Amino acid sequence: MRQKADSLSEEQAIGQLVMVAFDTAASRTALDGLIADEHVGNVIYLGGWDGAARVKETSAHLQDQATQAATAGIPLLLAADQEGGEVRQLRGEGFTKVPSAKAQAQMSPSALTAAAKGWAGELKAVGINVNLAPVTDTVPTDIGRNNEPIGKYARQYGSDPATVTKASTAFLKGMIEGGVMGTVKHFPGLGRVEKNTDFNTSGITDSVATPKDPFLAPFSAGVKAGAGLVMVSSARYPGLDATKTQAMFSKPIITDLLRGRLGYEGVVITDDINAKAVRSIPAAERATRYIEAGGDILLTGDAASVPGMIDALGAKARADEEFANQLETSVLRVVALKERMGLISCG
Repeated sequence: MRQKADSLSEEQAIGQLVMVAFDTAASRTALDGLIADEHVGNVIYLGGWDGAARVKETSAHLQDQATQAATAGIPLLLAADQEGGEVRQLRGEGFTKVPSAKAQAQMSPSALTAAAKGWAGELKAVGINVNLAPVTDTVPTDIGRNNEPIGKYARQYGSDPATVTKASTAFLKGMIEGGVMGTVKHFPGLGRVEKNTDFNTSGITDSVATPKDPFLAPFSAGVKAGAGLVMVSSARYPGLDATKTQAMFSKPIITDLLRGRLGYEGVVITDDINAKAVRSIPAAERATRYIEAGGDILLTGDAASVPGMIDALGAKARADEEFANQLETSVLRVVALKERMGLISCG
């Protein structure tokens, strides 16, 4: 694994830490350019995808761009948000109308695992190798639908951590058994915030969470069950980080809590690093602060911000040895994940 990572140029290595969004309205030529010129190593499909044929053709085309010159021949993580219910980026022929998490939680764990394995098969058949699901946020009943990011859309498996743990872990196991890597999100939890971080700068604070928060249990269980990625939110948690720094820029939350207390050694990925909640911070600074906090993959819905973020990471690595070491560790984690998924052989 280290040998593979060491064979990457600086630009190729940094590209492994970027996941850029692509929807049906975006230019495929522009995305090809980001892979070729900026060495971007990962793509997430966003809205508008109708029918398996188009997705399959696009996936094959994108993997063809992962050449020796672009990514040292390392295949892309191709991701989708295929949670179920209202959050299904891939629809139409070839894709089951997956029920919402709330509905999935009514199934027995064994039935849900079997169903999720089938849903994973549909994703794998069109070249998707990562599902940014399950949601492991717990939404208390007294908040319910007033929780804009999760409860409003029935994205939660339940209102207590035990229910969420049981169902989300069953879903995760099915995904992995079906050949698609699962992701637990949105660490350390969006269930108690009022507003959606994608569209708001206020109302995105969870003032209840502490390091012993029972709402962390589903995340811990997901990590133990083999989740290959943990997505970190852009909300604020003063009980976890007294500086009230947003989670994706918080060393106490990513390094101390997730990696330290929960023992997670895998890939950490941002919720959209271009979300309104963090947009007041320059994109270059967002990128470097996230790596400094202990994160790995920057997921962005704004393709135009990618070159600047990549340049900022490279410049800081050349000027700061400690940062360069963090960057290298992140690249190793991503390469290890791709090896675990069978995308590359490091033997």
